[in-house]
Amino acid sequence: MSLPVHLVESLAGVSVGQVVEVTGDEAHHAVAVRRLREGEPVVLTDGLGTSVTGEVAATGKRVLSVAVASIESTERPEPAVTVVQALPKGDRGELAVEVLTEVGVDRIVPWAASRSVAVWKGERATKSHAKWQATAREAAKQSRRSWLPTVTPLATTASLAEVVREAELAVVLHEDATAPLSAVDVPASGRIVVVVGPEGGIAPDELAALEDAGAVTVRLGDEVLRTSTAGVVAVAALLARTPRWA
Repeated sequence: MSLPVHLVESLAGVSVGQVVEVTGDEAHHAVAVRRLREGEPVVLTDGLGTSVTGEVAATGKRVLSVAVASIESTERPEPAVTVVQALPKGDRGELAVEVLTEVGVDRIVPWAASRSVAVWKGERATKSHAKWQATAREAAKQSRRSWLPTVTPLATTASLAEVVREAELAVVLHEDATAPLSAVDVPASGRIVVVVGPEGGIAPDELAALEDAGAVTVRLGDEVLRTSTAGVVAVAALLARTPRWA
């Protein structure tokens, strides 16, 4: 059975034998929800590639102390994967973030597409962005990731051009595309960008802007997937052709 994983702000300079303290909500979740007790093994990670394994040395109401037994550092996975996710309606945005984090995406860009039903403005934008960040955080712990994914601020179509240009491969999922995703050459390093449109589809002017920036329009298959699941299917199909999943 996998050990429970909890996030800490920093593990810089930590060595075997030292005691690391987890505080606040993270400690409360470990002690009150997971009911970790003294002597139980646990993994702590800083979300920046470093993880430690050790035993719980002490617990309190909002504090957890862990005696470090081993330390592991991992390089950031290559190729890196960004998913531009058009805002879905309801709670499907959190579903998309959850599964994208589990599959290994390292950056998620919420996109205010012209045909998105959901709208992020004012206080709603702040709360929705915080929900996506919290979802990514919890999914990263569940999937035992050493690197925490980034959820960027809300992007407009105009701002996506730079995201596409920086990629070694950028694909836009579109049901009317003639080229299959399986036909693209997948880089072994650098960055891959996958653009997922909203329920109403990507508008022609948006598609043109993304293609002008260098994106390739592709289809997954004959079936039309929901916006909340299309991204994870595409990323899995791409990663299966990289050293990450070799």
